[in-house]
Amino acid sequence: MRTLLAACLLWPGLAWAQPVAEWAAVRAPSGDAPRIVGEYSNGCIGGAAALPLQGPGWQVVRASRNRFYGHPSLVGFIEGFAARARAAGFADLWIGDMGQPRGGPLPFGHASHQIGLDVDVWLDLDPKPVLPLAARERIEVPSLVLPDESGVDPARFSERHAALIRLAAESPGVDRIFVNFAIKRALCTAHRGEAFLRRVRPWYGHDSHMHVRLACPAGSPGCIAQAPPPGGDGCDTSLEWWFSEQARHPPRSTPGARPRLPAACAGLLRR
Repeated sequence: MRTLLAACLLWPGLAWAQPVAEWAAVRAPSGDAPRIVGEYSNGCIGGAAALPLQGPGWQVVRASRNRFYGHPSLVGFIEGFAARARAAGFADLWIGDMGQPRGGPLPFGHASHQIGLDVDVWLDLDPKPVLPLAARERIEVPSLVLPDESGVDPARFSERHAALIRLAAESPGVDRIFVNFAIKRALCTAHRGEAFLRRVRPWYGHDSHMHVRLACPAGSPGCIAQAPPPGGDGCDTSLEWWFSEQARHPPRSTPGARPRLPAACAGLLRR
């Protein structure tokens, strides 16, 4: 599936400097005070909190992956965002990957989601009964983008999708949101010049979910912030690059070594 192949800042060809299986094998948070170490794509977290697997306005999918942990600020964001979405008339949100109990690199599908500040929210607006966990393991959300990624599928993408993305982008603490470049183009067509678009950034995959990233929370000196998004709404030539041959068919990269995790992560892993 295209979304899973390119989802969530996947970096093909990079060799992990530390075995990812060790991080996936840890089943519970460290139990100490919340502490972020490193950056979104190279770090870990102590004292992570678990998002309840369902609540008012959300249901966690594929819980068997054990990726429903994050900084308490992320858990609070999801709970608050789901409440605001419900108040705005949206159905329950499917909540996908957050992070592992102590963060760190994931076995497949992501390069980020390592420090407890990232979450995938599926862009499925259909009414949903509360499903048992086993049924939520098999959730599939159709792409909102045409097969050639030249634009959104007009039979599926709607202004309601734009409204949900906007609601997330305007939420306190959000640093940026990643969506497919075709979705970004559709948002630019309908909402050019609106301030929320600065936080909505184009990326590969992300054709059936949005990846919400929070800024480093206060009191987290070990959290390495990402550079702010460029000024403006992002509806300029930088967006059109994503539809170019260079972007659509990049040269195959040579596998290289990924930077080692911060030294403090080794202690969190073994605690």
